[in-house]
Amino acid sequence: MRLGAIEAGGTKMVLGVFDQTLKQIARTALPTTVPDETIPAMVSFFKEHPVDALGIASFGPVNLRAGSATFGTILNTPKLAWQRFPMLAAFKEALRVPVEIDTDVNAAALAESALGAAKGLKNCLYFTVGTGIGGGLYAEGNLVHGLMHPEWGHLLLTRHEEDPMLHGVCPYHPNCAEGFASGPAMQTRWGISARDLPEDHRGWDIEAFYLGQLCANALMAVSPEVILLGGGVMHRESLLPRVRSQVLKLVNGYIDQEQLPEMEDYIKAPSLWPDSGLLGAALLAKQARKKSRKAPE
Repeated sequence: MRLGAIEAGGTKMVLGVFDQTLKQIARTALPTTVPDETIPAMVSFFKEHPVDALGIASFGPVNLRAGSATFGTILNTPKLAWQRFPMLAAFKEALRVPVEIDTDVNAAALAESALGAAKGLKNCLYFTVGTGIGGGLYAEGNLVHGLMHPEWGHLLLTRHEEDPMLHGVCPYHPNCAEGFASGPAMQTRWGISARDLPEDHRGWDIEAFYLGQLCANALMAVSPEVILLGGGVMHRESLLPRVRSQVLKLVNGYIDQEQLPEMEDYIKAPSLWPDSGLLGAALLAKQARKKSRKAPE
């Protein structure tokens, strides 16, 4: 059995082929331009490397509402050329194999729960902090979708009193997590990228203030057994300890110590990054294959 995997991102599409043990057979990456250019190139890769099923871990938002006629369609994304693009249907039609789709962060949460830093747990929350902020929730052994899928990056936060920006960069919400704490927010705030921001810059404390709120809200709302923080902004190793300190400050002793693990064990880096999403897509392909074999003739 050969499993196709797509991690569909705003800047690039990562494509992989795996065997049933998740050993990688082939891999490539293509720039994300517009559907008319990007999709044919992706289909061509899988024609050259045939698969028995395909999993798609896509940027969002995505219509994941069961029974919807447009299930698997990209929704109100800021990537305007991709709005209303029928991602799931396009690959089903082109490859004629079972296809499963979910968000990129849900796929990452699935992979980390099955194979990585959350292995053995029933509840895991995976955040990616980069060009945007997204979260994938694996709860009681299942990925959470609900009405659509949770939009963790658009949780509303309290502004830091020393933040030079009066509102975030999100075009929809003046004070959401993505608007305040994403890579573009840091670039706009300081005039340089997070990658180039000096270690001792006060921007890292402000960033931790916002990510700490995000994690504390998640802890109180859905009580995950572990919170994983991945993505490009989290490359700065000193950021994670700052976030942990903020979370403890915000929890303020409300949760008993015997219930709350040590912060180093509770808020940590994913172990599969940067391949969490692609491996999650391969696991989605595995699910698609399994469902198709159970379906009535």
